[in-house]
Amino acid sequence: MSTAVPRCSAAKSCLPWTTAGQALLSLGFPRWAEKKPYYYNTRCVIGGTLAFIEDHLPLQEHKFRIKKKDEGEAWLSCHPPGKPTLYGSLTCQGIGLDGIPEVTASEGFIVNEINKKSIHVSCPKENVSSKFLAPYTTFSRIHTKSITCLDISSGGGLGVSSGTDGSMKIWQASNGELRRVLEGHVFDVNCCRFFPSGLVVLSGGMDAQLKIWSAEDASCVVTFKGHKGGILDTAIVDRGKNVVSGSRDGTARLWDCGRSACLGVLADCGSSINGVAVGAADNSINLGSPEQMPSEREVGTESKMLLLAREDKKLQCLGLQSRQPLFLFIGSDAFNCCTFLSGFLLLAGTQDGNIYQLDVRSPRTPVQVIHRSGAPVMSLLSFRDGFIASQGDGSCFIVQQDLDYVIELTGADCDPVYKVATWEKQIYTCCRDGLVRRYQLSDL
Repeated sequence: MSTAVPRCSAAKSCLPWTTAGQALLSLGFPRWAEKKPYYYNTRCVIGGTLAFIEDHLPLQEHKFRIKKKDEGEAWLSCHPPGKPTLYGSLTCQGIGLDGIPEVTASEGFIVNEINKKSIHVSCPKENVSSKFLAPYTTFSRIHTKSITCLDISSGGGLGVSSGTDGSMKIWQASNGELRRVLEGHVFDVNCCRFFPSGLVVLSGGMDAQLKIWSAEDASCVVTFKGHKGGILDTAIVDRGKNVVSGSRDGTARLWDCGRSACLGVLADCGSSINGVAVGAADNSINLGSPEQMPSEREVGTESKMLLLAREDKKLQCLGLQSRQPLFLFIGSDAFNCCTFLSGFLLLAGTQDGNIYQLDVRSPRTPVQVIHRSGAPVMSLLSFRDGFIASQGDGSCFIVQQDLDYVIELTGADCDPVYKVATWEKQIYTCCRDGLVRRYQLSDL
């Protein structure tokens, strides 16, 4: 079942409890070229759209020329699947006594709610609703080039991020202040994440090395070697005595952190492994039995599933300890990322913009296929009772079961949002534009 999910839609259209198709609602300023207004999607200019809310020009002003008389106006469009697009506008009438802008919508659209950081807009005719959230703050001094990955420590105090310039840095999550620089990888650092302790970092790079670092003194305490191609993603098993890596060499490996040794090749796919995920299996799922007695150095691998997002359009799932296959699903394009939602539900995103939701117990037919645009799905993250997804066109959105609208995280322009990390009500994103953005859900 394929679902045409709007860039601005009711959350129930994006999760398994219903798959009703909805319209796509967009906001944007006009770009004046050849004297014609150019409409483009919310993700491109929502930072600018909220400029009249925050009383400043958009961060993307250097890319898009905005007529000064239009500073208080934003274009609005609704794209129902298979129907003509509905166009309208939002206009700021002034600032109220409470400091909140007074914004009105043109015919066919309604401004449901507004504050200094968010605006909730709906199109009643198409039963479409979305809330756009501007960044609480933006960190511009951590990296100077594209940021490929980031993570936040378990206590929320520290962030770690890596860039295409080969750098990896630890910074204060509250203000972006640089704390440590982790040096040792050659070429790009593709992935980085904190161990559950929040004091240790795991990274993987194009140099085919997997490294463990101290977040306290920036020392590299362990280097794993064995892959023959760049490491594209990692996963930590339980408290972190074992970790999993996926590589361009087509293999997924299990590592013993204490002895700096490879415990085995979990899968040899013959195709790049772009994403890996480890999740606890529901009791109803038969994970199979290992052909050989597991090493005593394997800790926490029992009752776990391993999910592999592969370049050859295949999504592979197996028992982490047993190494026995659970399913092999063929998608529409290369799989870029994957995550578990529960002990039997999972999500996986493809290069052509599809988000597949599968049930491990019956994986042949997807629960649903979510498609908002043809832009690559860059990251997927389980979040509360829903998920967060980011795409290569700059869009980043939150779907929650208890909300009747999608939350759009704005400001990334058209640059890919490569990764998302969360801590409590704070969400962090990293982008090709070299910025880390922090959002506060309390601003809603």
